[in-house]
Formats: sequence, C-alpha cells, structure tokens
Amino acid sequence: RLLEAIKEVGGIAIITADHGNAEMMIDPATGGPWTAHTTNLVPCILYDPEGHLSEGGKKKIALRPQGILADIAPTILDILGMPIPKEMTGESLLIRG
Repeated sequence: RLLEAIKEVGGIAIITADHGNAEMMIDPATGGPWTAHTTNLVPCILYDPEGHLSEGGKKKIALRPQGILADIAPTILDILGMPIPKEMTGESLLIRG
C-alpha cells in the first residue's frame, strides 16, 4: 500500500534497513532473540515508478553497489537537488550517467 501511495502522488522512495539479520532473529543456542549484528548485506532499493530519474525512458541514474547508512540522507538531498552539508559524513549513492 505504501508503494501504491508513493506512485499515486508521483514520489520516489528509498527502501533499506540498518542491518540485515532477518534470517538470524533467534539465537540457535538459547532460543532467545539474536541481538548481535550480522555481516550480511542489506538491500537498498530506489523506487521511482514515474521515472523522475530517467530521461526519455533511458536510465539516467543508478545506485552505487555499496554504501553505508550515513549515505542515505545525502542521497535524498541529491534526489531533491539540495546541497549536501559538509557536516554529513556520507555521500550520495547516486551514479549519474
């Protein structure tokens, strides 16, 4: 429903998480919750149903294959065409081409 609403208003979404441990929610030794982070990769999906980041049906922008959570805010600012403050430690994940 969320993606339908984003499409309806002509928006863009970035879907990600802060760690990728969905496959390891239960500690096999104790049966209790697994509270440690894993080293599994976390997907980052750019949802642009209206093609705002495309030109004439051709992909104009892609995401770098690797990044960190600190890159999300600079990426959002980049999508909005706003400057990225020097205080931000991350970088935009957008690859223009």
